[in-house]
Amino acid sequence: MAVTTDFCADVRHAASAMRRLFPETPLQENAYLSRKTGARIFLKREDLSPVRSYKIRGAFNFFRKILDSPEEQPDVFVCASAGNHAQGFAYVCRHLEKRGVIFMPVTTPQQKIDKTRLFGGEFVEIRLIGDYFDACYRAAQDFAASSGGMMVPPFDHEDIIEGQATVAFEIEEQLPQGVTPDLIILPVGGGGLAAGVTCYFGADGPRFMFAEPVGASSLHSSLTERHRVRLPQVDNFVDGASVAEIGEANFAALAHFSPGDVTRIPENRVCATIIEMLNIEGVVLEPAGALAIDALKDLSAAEIAEKTIVLVVSGGNFDFERLPDVKERALRFEGLKKYFVFRFPQRPGALRDFLDLLGPEDDIARFEYLKKSARNFGSVLIGIETKDAANFALLRDKFDAAGWTYQDITDNETIAGLVI
Repeated sequence: MAVTTDFCADVRHAASAMRRLFPETPLQENAYLSRKTGARIFLKREDLSPVRSYKIRGAFNFFRKILDSPEEQPDVFVCASAGNHAQGFAYVCRHLEKRGVIFMPVTTPQQKIDKTRLFGGEFVEIRLIGDYFDACYRAAQDFAASSGGMMVPPFDHEDIIEGQATVAFEIEEQLPQGVTPDLIILPVGGGGLAAGVTCYFGADGPRFMFAEPVGASSLHSSLTERHRVRLPQVDNFVDGASVAEIGEANFAALAHFSPGDVTRIPENRVCATIIEMLNIEGVVLEPAGALAIDALKDLSAAEIAEKTIVLVVSGGNFDFERLPDVKERALRFEGLKKYFVFRFPQRPGALRDFLDLLGPEDDIARFEYLKKSARNFGSVLIGIETKDAANFALLRDKFDAAGWTYQDITDNETIAGLVI
């Protein structure tokens, strides 16, 4: 997608039209992150849109373009999504009083189904099809083809890209007079937001940095290979950005960037950022919404000192049932929680001997017999939390000196996935 005067004018027109639906989301200077990094940090709060994500922008713009067309209008609009796209789609259907059918996997959490139904009201129908998204998406395509419905894609369409680009227009308008960003950090899933924002600012704009999860780094892989790459598998933890293949139109707009412009965020590390922003700033973020903030960790203090940086906070649809898992991942990333399998002697006093090795800042978070390995020994899973990661080095020294046989399985995904 080429950057043209017409594109920027179209984006401004799209932003004006959106004001009938919702006000601009705020651009907030964040004192905490600014002090922490030595830069001037602004957060573009897309988590404060009516559906708590930027996806409403692309969906509305797609509908608007179709409805403004002189061609025959579809009787029904269709989408497949288990997340933010479905909610934005539903909200627009209700606002425009257009019938919509939303296909979701059967495994979609009830909370997301209920929110989507709430946004769409009587104008949307939700159909639960398949255990995984691919089956759900095929069902949506089949329905659209058989019913004459119009598929509304989540990211791979020029009208969607144009809608997401309104984020850039608002950033430009909301920055204090005379202030221009040195760097804009954008989360990437399918690439609609990144394509739109970079196209709006153009080659003479700020530097861009893209943040995507390690387990779904389709943009980085595609830029490395210089063509779109479909990942053989993805880690769905950062569900708002877990896309196996970046969109075709989106990659065309981003292909001139280099792999070095992409930072790949470890899934457990973004959990630490979610907890940090919740505890310190009171900001509720979904994993994808925290990617841009987390990316600051990959920039040196010297690199960003006194720079103006805009972070796009893409979404805040966090299911609090996930909070225990997020806390667990954050502790493991920060080195404050580890899991061990010990060969435990079956004798009186063995547990007391073990507990005596723990320091005042160490706590047993889990203790579970797995099996008896021999008549006189049993395998025990022990989870330990501490207040300082350095304490684990001291513990290992104590374990070794006392003759304990054990294995640290914290980072062994195969074993940890089976027993933790």
